[in-house]
Amino acid sequence: MRFRKGARLDSSQVRDVRGSGGGSMGGLGGLGGMSIPGGRGGMAAGGGIVGAVVLVLVMLLSGSLNVGGGSSSGLALGTGSENDLSDECRSGADANQREDCRIVAVVNSVQDFWGDRVDGYRAADTVLFTGSVQTGCGNATSAVGPFYCPADEQVYVDLDFFDELRTRFDAKGGPFAQAYVLAHEYGHHVQHLLGQTAGDDRQGATSGSVRLELQADCYAGVWSSHAESTEFIAELTDNDIKIGLDAAAAVGDDRIQEQITGRVDRESWTHGSATQRQKWFTTGYRTGDPERCDTFAPDAL
Repeated sequence: MRFRKGARLDSSQVRDVRGSGGGSMGGLGGLGGMSIPGGRGGMAAGGGIVGAVVLVLVMLLSGSLNVGGGSSSGLALGTGSENDLSDECRSGADANQREDCRIVAVVNSVQDFWGDRVDGYRAADTVLFTGSVQTGCGNATSAVGPFYCPADEQVYVDLDFFDELRTRFDAKGGPFAQAYVLAHEYGHHVQHLLGQTAGDDRQGATSGSVRLELQADCYAGVWSSHAESTEFIAELTDNDIKIGLDAAAAVGDDRIQEQITGRVDRESWTHGSATQRQKWFTTGYRTGDPERCDTFAPDAL
């Protein structure tokens, strides 16, 4: 993946609060995929790239699960000042050299694409944090993985997650693996704007949660199909797409369950299998049409 060297980046779409003291994690907060408390009207679907049920298993085994306090009613990020990316991330040339600038460029591209296709699109910031963060959906630690919070309409990412993709989930990693994850989370933003939710159907191989997550994968593929038409992306190669598919498979419910527990429990799925996640990303990429991302159709799964 290469960015257009002369592209002008809008760093205001990415807030960098790494190292600013996001506060300690009072509780899991439901983040990480299946459901998010604190959203408009109570429970709101559309979370992280990693399944919540599987995530709990990962944290229990790693000793990082901390169950405690409740959620925050509003956004309160850190106690220190934010890092200003505007001086470092000005152009596509910067994005070709720096990871944080690459995040800016991908976010700009994704929002440029959806802004032209969703009536009344509202830009959603991406917040880079380290360790823990307070959001409109409650408190969260980096253990939940990247996630979208509908209450404050922001995407949250600890960049260390991309190392986890390679070391824990055996993904190849790389720039387009990051782009896939970000595009998936912005898929949840699109769903939020369009009013698409999982309802109360939160677990199971054909649950509303799985359908919602697979649709977000499909939306990520749709953006990928059009990425070069935005002013930010100069080139996506076949190998980039393979890397995206590899990342999608790495965070499939069945792949992670088998890795962690040695067995697969379809009844606890929240995001879909590795094969399903690849299928729906591919559907979006090959068609380039959001209308083909109807994972809620009766025969879709």
